[in-house]
Amino acid sequence: MDKSLKIGISACLTGEKVRFDSGHKRSNFCMDELAKHVQYVPFCPEVAIGLPIPRPTIRQVRKDDVITVCRPDGSGEVGNDLKNYGQQVAQNQGQHLDGFIFCAKSPSCGMERVKVFNEAGTGNTSEGVGFFSSEIMKANPLLPCEENGRLNDMHLRENFVMRVYVYHSWRKLRESGLSAHRLTTFHSLHKYLLMSHNYQAYRDLGRLLGSIEGDDIEAIADEYILGLMNALKKPASRKAHTNTLMHLQGYFKQHLGKEEKQELRAAIEDYRQGLVPLYVPLTLLRHHLTVHPNPYLAQQVYFNPHPNDLKLRYGI
Repeated sequence: MDKSLKIGISACLTGEKVRFDSGHKRSNFCMDELAKHVQYVPFCPEVAIGLPIPRPTIRQVRKDDVITVCRPDGSGEVGNDLKNYGQQVAQNQGQHLDGFIFCAKSPSCGMERVKVFNEAGTGNTSEGVGFFSSEIMKANPLLPCEENGRLNDMHLRENFVMRVYVYHSWRKLRESGLSAHRLTTFHSLHKYLLMSHNYQAYRDLGRLLGSIEGDDIEAIADEYILGLMNALKKPASRKAHTNTLMHLQGYFKQHLGKEEKQELRAAIEDYRQGLVPLYVPLTLLRHHLTVHPNPYLAQQVYFNPHPNDLKLRYGI
C-alpha cells in the first residue's frame, strides 16, 4: 500500500503521552483508519521547547493588548518559544508535508477558538489561535489543515482527506517538473472535483489555463494552485454534487437504454433529495463507466478522490 503521503500531527493525537497531565488525546480515526494510508510526522511543541511531562498548565493570556502563553499565574511565558519552534518546523519540514492535524483548543496547537484569558483570570474570549499552529498555517497557506474535533464531522473529514490527496498530487507534479502540458493535464483530471465544490472557480481556473504557452508558467501555476485549494476548502454542497452528477450522466446518453437512463436519473434525484448518500449514484456511474469505457472520465479524480475503504462518502 502506498504510504507516501505525509501528514503533520499533534503528537498527543497519536496516543503519545505528552500532555501536561502525562495523558494523550488519541484520535481513533487518525490512528485506526487514516494511518493505513499515510505517514504521520508527530510534533508536540510544548515538549519540543523544553517543557516537562507532567507540567503546569499553560494558557493564552492577554497582557496590555498583547496575547502570550504562560501559566495561569502569569509566570513561565513561552509564547515566543512556541512561535520560534513553529517557524523552524514550517521552514524545515512544511514543504514536505501534505497536511496537518492539530489538537483543538490547545494554546499551542489550536487552529481557532482558543480561549484567551484576561490577566486576572476572571474571564476569557474564544479568539485565539495556537502559537505553534499559527506559524505553520501562515508559512504554508496551501497546506490542508484540520483539528481533531472537527474531523468527527463527516463532511469536514471527507473534505480534509480529499484536499490532502489533491495537494499530494500537486507536490508530486512540482517535483517532477512543471510544464504547460502537465499543468493542463492536472487541471483536466480535477475538473469535476472542482466543479462539485465551486462552479465559478471551475470556470475561472479553466480560463486561466486557456492559453498559457509562452507565459510565465511559474506565476500561472502559483495562481492556479492557490485558486484550486481555496475553492476546495469549503465542503461541496448537495446541490453542487447534483449538478456535477448530471454533467457526468450526459456522457452516457448515447449508450444507455431507456430503463438505465431512468435508473440513473432516479439515483441522482434520490441523492438530491437526501434519500441516499453520494456513493449510490457514483457507484452506478462507475458501473456504466466499466461497461462503456471512457478514458477521460476514468481518470477523473472526482470518482476516487481518496481510498474507498475510508468510506468517507457514505455519510455525504
